[in-house]
Amino acid sequence: MDKRFWVGFNLVKGIGAVRLRSLLTYFGSLEEAWNATPVEWQEAGLSPKLAESLTSVRATVNLDRLWDQIEKQGITVLTWEDDDYPPRLKQIEHPPPVLYLRGQLTLDDQFAVAIVGARRITPYGRQVTDELASHLASQGITVISGLARGVDAMAHTAALRAGGRTLAVLGCGVDKIYPPEHAPLAEKIIHQGALLSDYPPGTPPDAANFPPRNRLISGLSMAVVVVEAGETSGALLTAHFAAEQGREVFAVPGSIYAPQSKGANKLIQNGAHPLLSPQDLLQALDLTRAGEYKAARKALPADAVEAQVLAVLGPEPKHVDEIGRQMGLPIEKVSATLILMEIKGLVRQVGGMHYVALREEQADYSAG
Repeated sequence: MDKRFWVGFNLVKGIGAVRLRSLLTYFGSLEEAWNATPVEWQEAGLSPKLAESLTSVRATVNLDRLWDQIEKQGITVLTWEDDDYPPRLKQIEHPPPVLYLRGQLTLDDQFAVAIVGARRITPYGRQVTDELASHLASQGITVISGLARGVDAMAHTAALRAGGRTLAVLGCGVDKIYPPEHAPLAEKIIHQGALLSDYPPGTPPDAANFPPRNRLISGLSMAVVVVEAGETSGALLTAHFAAEQGREVFAVPGSIYAPQSKGANKLIQNGAHPLLSPQDLLQALDLTRAGEYKAARKALPADAVEAQVLAVLGPEPKHVDEIGRQMGLPIEKVSATLILMEIKGLVRQVGGMHYVALREEQADYSAG
C-alpha cells in the first residue's frame, strides 16, 4: 500500500471517510483513483465540484516531495488498513481514513480515558483534574485530551508528572502546536505518548477544525470525563460524541452558582455519571483490573500471523497442513508460529499435529 495517495486524497476538502471508501470500492486502490480522469471520478460518485477540487490538488501537489517532508518531520501516517490503527477508533461510525502521529501508540492505549473541560479553569477544576489524571496515569490508564488551555493542559501535565502515558488530539496538523505556548508540553507528550490529528501537516488551527477533533478524542477513549464546562463549552460536544459512540460519560459536579459548572451539572441532569472520585470511574469501567488485562496482553497475538492463526483455528482440532492451506503460508512458517503460540498459551496441540485455539476471552478482548 502506497500511503502517498492516502495523504493526497486527505488534502482534498470534502473527501472524507464515506467518499474515500466509495473510491476504494470503485477503483480497487487509491493509486488507481488518484490517476483516474475527472469523468471517472464522477462515475465513481464524486460531484463535479469535488472532481474539480481533486483535479486542482493533484495538479499542485507533488506527493513524493510531500512524503519526504512528512518523513523528515518524524510524522507517522496510519490508515484504516494498518494493523496499528487504533482499534477503538476504528469502531466508530466513519473513522478517519488517515491519522498523522508524532510519538508512539501502544496496545495499552486501549485503556484510555478522555479528560476535557473549560479553558478558564477554576482552582476547584484544577485540583480535580490534577488528582484524576494523576490517579489514572498511576494505574496505567492513558489520559487523552486536546492540548487546549485549562483542563486539557492540566490533564496532560498531571499524567506526565505521574509517569503515565497521554495522547493529545489536535485540531491542526501535528507540526503546528496550538496554543503555541504549549510547545514544551507537546514535546513531553511526544516522548510519553503521542500527538495525533486527522488533518494533514501544515493545517492551521482554524475554529472549524475543533468540533471534528472532539469526535476523535471520544472515539479513542473508553469514557469521557467533563471536569468543568460552561453551557456552550466544546467539552459538551465531546460528551455528545461519546454518547453517540457508546462511550461512558462522566461529569464532575460543581456549584450551581459557578458558570464553569453549569454545563457539567446539566450533563449529570441528563444522565451522565456524577464523578465523585477516581475510583468511581475505575469501577464503572472495570479498570481496577487494568494490570491483570495488561499482563494477559502479553499472551495475545504478537503480530498479524498469530492473529491469522487464531482466525483460522477454533475449538475443533485442525491439522497443521490444513491451517497452512487456509492461511496461504508455508508449513515451516505456520509450524514455527504454532510452537511460539503454544508456549504463550494461545493454542494447544491435541495430538498428531492437530491444534485448537485457547483463551477465547482474551482473543475477544484484543478485538475491541
